[in-house]
Amino acid sequence: PKNNRLGGPGSLPKGLAQAPLGRSLRVLNLSGNRFAELPPALLGLRGLQRLSLGGNRLHSIPPDIQGLQSLEFLYLGGNFITSIPPELANLPSLSYLVLCDNKIQSIPPQLAQLHSLRSLSLHNNLLTYLPREILNLVHLEELSLRGNPLVVRFVRDLTYNPPSLQELAGRTIKARNVPYGPSDLPENLLKYLNLASNCPNPKCGGVYFDSCVRQIKFVDFCGKYRLPLMHYLCSPECSSPCSSASQSSTSQSESDSEDEAIAAAHRMQKVLLG
Repeated sequence: PKNNRLGGPGSLPKGLAQAPLGRSLRVLNLSGNRFAELPPALLGLRGLQRLSLGGNRLHSIPPDIQGLQSLEFLYLGGNFITSIPPELANLPSLSYLVLCDNKIQSIPPQLAQLHSLRSLSLHNNLLTYLPREILNLVHLEELSLRGNPLVVRFVRDLTYNPPSLQELAGRTIKARNVPYGPSDLPENLLKYLNLASNCPNPKCGGVYFDSCVRQIKFVDFCGKYRLPLMHYLCSPECSSPCSSASQSSTSQSESDSEDEAIAAAHRMQKVLLG
């Protein structure tokens, strides 16, 4: 059904996932149609390995896409997508992700959990930075970034909302390794504590939940490019380039980030920026 006018109600049968064809379907190409959203019938195709919806009218990716656990190839280029749901990172077999020619402004750091990812196409979007976690994509061989307004000078964003009392308590529990279990805390607080992120400042050792400082740091990549990577720090005091930090610590911090990028460069075969 490629290059048709599909996209209205009933374009795909509701019972597709339960039908014999749906259970055996491995490849589906719906590119060049008029879909404004991913058809709900697609989200039940558990055995689907390749899905193409390029050149449609999609404005978002539903979080329920994480149900396509067999998906290896996902093509969503040429749409109007503005953001990527973190749930996309829950596709364990995804190797090729094409999100080019959209209106995406940022990449969720959770994408670093796509350990099978080999190719990531993000060209012709609205990206100004990349999350530092992208360096953890150990199997990534191709990263396409051309046509994005990647920042050309060092930018710092120290907008910081003070942590809530709940976050302060959570930080204290994590920092001091206070033991806790299901018999000590309600389920919602247990889930909250599991969302703690480690501050990347090696001299800090703290954690954060919702309140953090965003900082863009340039690092050398592949010996040719300077990539803007986003750091999330637990507080303004952890921002090493601040006036409170010495020049030597600033240089050391930049060196650490560059070492990260150099290590990733040995894995990455193609970085397409131009």
